[in-house]
Amino acid sequence: MTGGTFTESMVEQAALTWMESLGYSILHGPDIAPGEVTAERQVYQETILPRRLRDALVRLNPAVPAEAIEDAFRRVSRADSPSLVQSNRIFHRMLVDGVDIAYRSDGRVVHDKARLVDFETPDNNDWLVVNQFTVVEGQNNRRPDIVIFLNGLPVGVIELKNPADENATIWTAFSQLQTYKQQIPSLFTFNEVLVISDGLEARIGSFTANREWFLPWRTIEGEDLAPSSLPQLEVLIKGVFERCRFLRFLRHFIVFEEEAGGVLVKKLAGYHQFHAVNVAVEKTVRALEHGPKVTGVAEPHGIYRAGSPSSSPARKPGDRRIGVVWHTQGSGKSLTMAFYAGCVVMHPAMENPTLVVIIGPERPRRPAFRDLLAVPRTSAAEAGPGSGSGAPARTPSGGRWRGCLHHDPEVSAGAEGGQLSEALRPAEHRRYRGRGASEPVRLHRRFRPPHARCIAERLIHRFHGHAH
Repeated sequence: MTGGTFTESMVEQAALTWMESLGYSILHGPDIAPGEVTAERQVYQETILPRRLRDALVRLNPAVPAEAIEDAFRRVSRADSPSLVQSNRIFHRMLVDGVDIAYRSDGRVVHDKARLVDFETPDNNDWLVVNQFTVVEGQNNRRPDIVIFLNGLPVGVIELKNPADENATIWTAFSQLQTYKQQIPSLFTFNEVLVISDGLEARIGSFTANREWFLPWRTIEGEDLAPSSLPQLEVLIKGVFERCRFLRFLRHFIVFEEEAGGVLVKKLAGYHQFHAVNVAVEKTVRALEHGPKVTGVAEPHGIYRAGSPSSSPARKPGDRRIGVVWHTQGSGKSLTMAFYAGCVVMHPAMENPTLVVIIGPERPRRPAFRDLLAVPRTSAAEAGPGSGSGAPARTPSGGRWRGCLHHDPEVSAGAEGGQLSEALRPAEHRRYRGRGASEPVRLHRRFRPPHARCIAERLIHRFHGHAH
């Protein structure tokens, strides 16, 4: 795809064709506009498609009475907050976890959740792409190029620019989205992903992301990087919006986090994080499949390196050997582990596991634990030097703890006895590293997987009564 070959309308048509190949229905915005015979909404101010949303609520919640379905519909369509970001956060939680409802059944009040999406069966959802979808809000009349609807909810927007226009770049599309956010904010209450493209480049980001965090998506299936001969927009559309992958992305790979100054931002996984976590979860489940329960503190296994016999893909199910994810600097390590945590705690085979986050001594307040807190659906307890909290209460399983490792035993000597903190002495280094050492070792430089496994097991055994 070269600069003078394609116009914006041709890029738009190509995008619609790729979406259709993934199983999405395609409709032209003016054909379903208010006042038309085939209208999907009554007024231009509406950004959801009411009939499709109601039909999905009925289909996905067959045991819920009609009045509760209508209550769920109202809650979704009015997910209002003084802040657009907060409104979006409220909606995202409803999308992933369901809508809180209450109704009477057999003389008692039932508190339940109404599902908005079937995350297990893609065909049980309504998939629609609409181009040139007009939204009017106040005096503003805007028409995004492509809007992606899931069960009548506008979860995605794709903005395109003319590749033949020398003055129109991918960042022109980015600027256009910022204008939409200001002038038709109701569309972004329900937004999950934004895509920008000029026909040559294509990038994906959240609606709170700045230019730096609109990133390319470089693979389709996750096995290899896509060849440079494929248009970036095709790779992104097929890599992200394939229906199974998109459902997984929506459910597990979007978080909200408060940054410095209390600013709330929405973060999406990059392609490397998405595929690394999916492989890691697969390996985790395999490693525990039909495996024996851990009843005590186990000795650490060796280090698994690429090419070594212990890293062979022929590992047996239940061998309790998962593997190692090697990160590069600036790759989003903390978020990757947060996404992994969110996937693991939701996986039915894991039976509500306990998570221990171990952080190096150089930055005990680094964002790793904060990112983990951003993962929905599980509670967290933090204990460590300076945290002011004691050990978590004993519970059968579940939750997240943070431990901070120190190479200096005196650091932990002053800490309260119940805190989740461990001091590694040189002798312990010899034991866990498998080689002699007479001097203290800075863990943030020489930390290796056996340390993590051993310390995690010791912490769980100490504060939980048994290891998971």
